[in-house]
Amino acid sequence: MRYFVTGGAGFVGSHVVDRLMEEKGAEVTVYDNLSGGRLDFISKYEMRKNFTFIKADLLDQETLDKVIKGHDMVHHLAANPDVRIGEKEPTLDIDLGVRATSNLLEAMRLNDIKRIAFSSSSVVYGEAEVFPTPEDYGPLVPISMYGAAKLGCEALISAYCHTFGFQAWVYRFANVIGPRGTHGVLVDFINKLKKDPKRLEVLGNGKQKKSYLTVEECVDAVMFIMKKAKDPVNIFNLGSDDQITVKRIAELVVEELGLKDVKLQYTGGERGWAGDVRFMLLDTKKIQKLGWRPKLGSEGAVRYALKHLKKELWDK
Repeated sequence: MRYFVTGGAGFVGSHVVDRLMEEKGAEVTVYDNLSGGRLDFISKYEMRKNFTFIKADLLDQETLDKVIKGHDMVHHLAANPDVRIGEKEPTLDIDLGVRATSNLLEAMRLNDIKRIAFSSSSVVYGEAEVFPTPEDYGPLVPISMYGAAKLGCEALISAYCHTFGFQAWVYRFANVIGPRGTHGVLVDFINKLKKDPKRLEVLGNGKQKKSYLTVEECVDAVMFIMKKAKDPVNIFNLGSDDQITVKRIAELVVEELGLKDVKLQYTGGERGWAGDVRFMLLDTKKIQKLGWRPKLGSEGAVRYALKHLKKELWDK
């Protein structure tokens, strides 16, 4: 099997690459412009004959059409990784999400590649009124540019499946955390405390409450669903069955770093930033019926991720 992984040098993408490289007989091509990814996440494979890295952009249609030829399946993880950027650069998610995905799907069509796994997000639900939120909840009304772009990508993928006979697996992730994390609340808190170990700024009022999943369990679920779900378009929530507040996360970060007398300073308001979904809890009954569920809850996932991120970001 020849896999084409967009964003394969990124946080989740590099963990997907790890899993694919373990597969017997697999050949893996990573296509990444390195705007958010890092070569050192995948450098251990650079001398392997079954691995290829291509530094290029999904907006470069000519290069994409050429190098995707001959692959059997696409894992599409390339995107703007930071939800908050959309407030300052509203077209960025459209370019790196919708336009990039449109280019990818067209390259797949022209080269007769009909299987795609897409990393979407819980933010497509916007501020849901049903908790836990199931996959068939609607209408979907995103409140961020990132969420709008993810939903647009889902729509394009569905259209290609029904028009051109593609098959897709779409994963709506909760907050994914763990080794190699490059963004998100844990990375943000650790970096702030490196600058000032006595004060920690917390965006919003700290009462935002969401679900967290380790990147390893996330990839476990991705691979599991691809073996079990066989519909033309397979949409699944991936997350833990509980929530944790931002305030509690801040306390766990301080504890894990061994700091004392840290003052938490809240910026105020119900949201951390424009487009921040205050409460998120995904209904995961659909994947559980297939036989998979995470072993760690949200707090367990945070504790696990912190142990790794402490070594990667704090102890250096």
